[in-house]
Amino acid sequence: MGGVHRHTGEYGEAGRRRLREARVLLVGAGGLGAPAAIGLAAAGVGSIVIVDFDRVDESNLQRQVLFETADVGRSKVEATRTALHRLTPAIDVEVIDEPFGVDNAARLVAGVDLVVDGTDNFGTRYLVNDACVMGGRPNVFGSVSRFDGQVAVFAAPGGPCYRCLHPDPPPEGAIQNCAEGGVLGVLPGVIGSLQAVEAVKVLAGVGEPLVGRLLIYEALRMRARDIVLPRDPRCPVCGEAPTIRTLQRTDVLCAAPVDAAAVIDSATLADWRRRAVAHLLIDVREPSEQAAGIIEGARLVPLGRIAEVRPSLPRDRPVIVYCRTGLRSARAASLLRDSGVDARSLTGGIEAWRAAVPAETTGG
Repeated sequence: MGGVHRHTGEYGEAGRRRLREARVLLVGAGGLGAPAAIGLAAAGVGSIVIVDFDRVDESNLQRQVLFETADVGRSKVEATRTALHRLTPAIDVEVIDEPFGVDNAARLVAGVDLVVDGTDNFGTRYLVNDACVMGGRPNVFGSVSRFDGQVAVFAAPGGPCYRCLHPDPPPEGAIQNCAEGGVLGVLPGVIGSLQAVEAVKVLAGVGEPLVGRLLIYEALRMRARDIVLPRDPRCPVCGEAPTIRTLQRTDVLCAAPVDAAAVIDSATLADWRRRAVAHLLIDVREPSEQAAGIIEGARLVPLGRIAEVRPSLPRDRPVIVYCRTGLRSARAASLLRDSGVDARSLTGGIEAWRAAVPAETTGG
């Protein structure tokens, strides 16, 4: 179980048999999990295990496409099982009406061929990832935020894991309030469906799964692109000398106060540039992302290399770091500030800069 086939062409009877015999764990039956479940069932996956402890709320209906008004108040896993049996009566659906946690993660992952991560928080994503790496099962990751989404296949043989992308949780204040983050209602349907596509490719042994690549979908610009994401040999869980060897819960706090000295907004940075205020500007994205636009004069230092260049950075002027939306740069600023560098993360990243100061953004 858990292997990743890589070949092109139709998957034929052999592929259909692999799908019928496959057992998939779906963690989360919400915005991502619902469309993923539909895609898996319709594709002919024989067995799906769904773990979620939530109940259907009326507010879920605009983005969680499996549920109807009559389902409000029902267990999400039971409502999902009913909907899947209505779609494909022969499918085997096992429901687990409890949280995915440290106590059950290893057992649940060990009992399936592949995991689809439909969670909506960093803590559970890390747990899903670590359980998949330790259990040797591919993890089809998806996430949505406002108008953007991401998809990748983690923990596949030779490929990276989620911690290669995010070694540690974002620092407090780097993510929006959990209740205020928001998401375009139809976006989870797109990303969840793409997760189902990737799961089918892995299970059936066709195409080129997103192993070593991160797909970025931008709904407002209707653009999808992928960036290379290699396995990090220093990764704490899948690297050559892992430091995380047992499953543990990772708590991430939202709505923590932001240290005003650790951030800078686009208007202030633009004013500094007009007045020639001394600073060093660093782009912590990957080289492939620069085609989407850069801030002129920035030095490219991908997040994974920040620790290497830290000793050479100036202490006599601020260092401004930016990425696409501000998450990676917040992490970089935190690392640099810990070593005495006056580092500040550009709030909202280059996306916010492009909207505020379009004349000073090149490319894209």
